[in-house]
Amino acid sequence: MKIKTKIFCDIAELNQIKKFNKKDIVKGFTTNPSLMKKAGAKNYKTYSKNILKICKNKPVSLEVFADDYKNMKDQALKINEWGKNVYVKIPVTNSKGIFMGKIIKELNGMNIKLNITAVYNSQQSKKILKLINKKSKVIISIFAGRAGDTGKDPIPEFKRSIRLAKKFKNVEILWASVREPYNYIQAKQLGCHIITIPPNTIEKIEKFGKSFNQLTKETVKAFYKDAKSAGFKI
Repeated sequence: MKIKTKIFCDIAELNQIKKFNKKDIVKGFTTNPSLMKKAGAKNYKTYSKNILKICKNKPVSLEVFADDYKNMKDQALKINEWGKNVYVKIPVTNSKGIFMGKIIKELNGMNIKLNITAVYNSQQSKKILKLINKKSKVIISIFAGRAGDTGKDPIPEFKRSIRLAKKFKNVEILWASVREPYNYIQAKQLGCHIITIPPNTIEKIEKFGKSFNQLTKETVKAFYKDAKSAGFKI
């Protein structure tokens, strides 16, 4: 069966969320503490609930930010209560590199929808899949762009992770850390269930379909316009 790759929007700015929530192409939302800080959030709970007031019918992934098991679990349980469409984002390890398998297994066993984030390789995916049941919904978010930034090819890790997850109807593999619109094509070709994309890149994807000739014409027009407005002469 061919997987249809869903587009989620990776975002935190409330006005942008309102805009992209209206788009049919956008099937869900992801965010994180860094995006919220950049958007000017002061109170994590209040800001998250404002997001959920906008996005009532699409899945929203909200992340814990504690670094130890006890506080991470406490945050996860509270976040889970904020809405039926909430996926609780749990990092695959804490900041010390300790695998968060215990909390992943416990929350999964409580039927809490999870988005396991900051995953980079299929070995991490394998460790996650060994712990979870085949009923509660789980997203495994693999950070393609950040891996590519270090010169590592993320594609083989996606292929292996997707193959491992085939036994789980409740598990979706998500392409995270998008760098360009073409990543959407790559995610579709691989069979990723989801790709989460920044707003400006989604707008570029909506314009897919231009011919090479059209692109050439538009590019040369832009060069001509800029040279003319700058008053360049030789």
